[in-house]
Amino acid sequence: MPTLTDLLQSIQEAPVGLSLIDLLGKHRDLARRTAQRWISQLIEEGRIVAVGKGRARRYRAVRTDEMSFLAEKNVFPRHIPLSADSVDVLAYVDQPTEARKPVGYQRDFVEAYQPNRTWYLSEPLRRQLRKMGDTGQARLPAGTYGRAILDRFLIDLSWASSQLEGNTYTRLDTRELILQGKVAHGKAAIETQMILNHKAAIELLVENADRAGFNRYTLLNLHSALSENLLPNPADEGRLRQHTVEIAKSVYKPLTLPAQIGEVLDIVLEKANRIDDPFEQSFFVMVHLPYLQPFADINKRTSRLAANLPLIQANLCPLTFIGVPEQAYSRAILGVYELTRVELLRDLYLWAYERSTQEYLAIKQNQTEPDPLRLAYRDVIKETIHEVVMHPDQDPLDVIRRNVKKKADGIDSKNLESILVDELRRLHEGVLARYALRSSEFARWQKRHVDEEMARLSSDLLSGTLQFKT
Repeated sequence: MPTLTDLLQSIQEAPVGLSLIDLLGKHRDLARRTAQRWISQLIEEGRIVAVGKGRARRYRAVRTDEMSFLAEKNVFPRHIPLSADSVDVLAYVDQPTEARKPVGYQRDFVEAYQPNRTWYLSEPLRRQLRKMGDTGQARLPAGTYGRAILDRFLIDLSWASSQLEGNTYTRLDTRELILQGKVAHGKAAIETQMILNHKAAIELLVENADRAGFNRYTLLNLHSALSENLLPNPADEGRLRQHTVEIAKSVYKPLTLPAQIGEVLDIVLEKANRIDDPFEQSFFVMVHLPYLQPFADINKRTSRLAANLPLIQANLCPLTFIGVPEQAYSRAILGVYELTRVELLRDLYLWAYERSTQEYLAIKQNQTEPDPLRLAYRDVIKETIHEVVMHPDQDPLDVIRRNVKKKADGIDSKNLESILVDELRRLHEGVLARYALRSSEFARWQKRHVDEEMARLSSDLLSGTLQFKT
């Protein structure tokens, strides 16, 4: 089924826009009422505009020169449900800066938080989030689901997170850059670099999901990946902030002394590591990393990717920030900066996560479910098949059993042996690259084992004939 993202992508790819009839023609499985609702939402978010009236009405993507005008309107999207507390936060941050009280970093905000006793996300809310994000792979090794959806995840999070920073790459542009290395025409170099940095940082998280944690090593290297070639002083890449920073359109003043920044960061990381629930852990770092501003720049981007680490490790659906309006996100962060209140950001987090899971559930419905055991042991399977073929003088079953015993959990060993035997039976020229094999190597192994099989059959036949005669 098409998604809101697919609808937006179609509009972005049409320079003169598309009518409702055009869109329904492109997405034949999309209901008319759903298309109309999504169009209204995209207009409200300032991502598309309507041109013309009646049958001539068309919808096109917002141009760069129109964005500043739309930003001035700065209307908080009405389709994002807000609690009464969030409305209160919004009313405060919507005041002119001169009407808001200047405030500095409040250290007791983090010090008062007690992991697994203090909760930013209530128990019913955490239960709701888990139900939305459950992929059915909770018991598999950390990062299994993230690796399975990596290509889509790279595109979605790189695109959506970059959009929150004003990047004008479309989703299609992002896809072509990430998958094909094709730079979008007419885009600034800084936008291309931003997308590529997101890709590198996401890969870092997914590839190291089984051993990464909330520590300085992980955080500094995550920031380094996101900030490569984007900071005025390259020495600030992956390094804690050494100077004062100003927050645009805010009366909040972060800590200034490097020693204090490092000390408080260690407190934040220590508390984050002790949180058991992956959603609470995710939200905690989304709150406290931007609030501390530990880096010279690119703090919010770092927090958005770091917030995905607990979800990746628990094999939950990721938080991609698709569809999150910049004006909603910036105000929610202001509520943390200026009031140390998390309600508005919490409501946005819940809404954004629901949107993300809907995108991935739609993908799941159109795909064959991967075999979890094949996914978990994909490297063992590749290595074992390679070893079997490269050693034609050894009995394949002996090689399989030896590798399974060495590298697989005892509970999975019999099933994994069966998978490997099946893989060997299906081996043909069209899949050799998967196992890093050449045609000549496969041919040599095949000839050896075909000859052996023929000899065995001849022996069995002769034995059977003699037995019959006696």
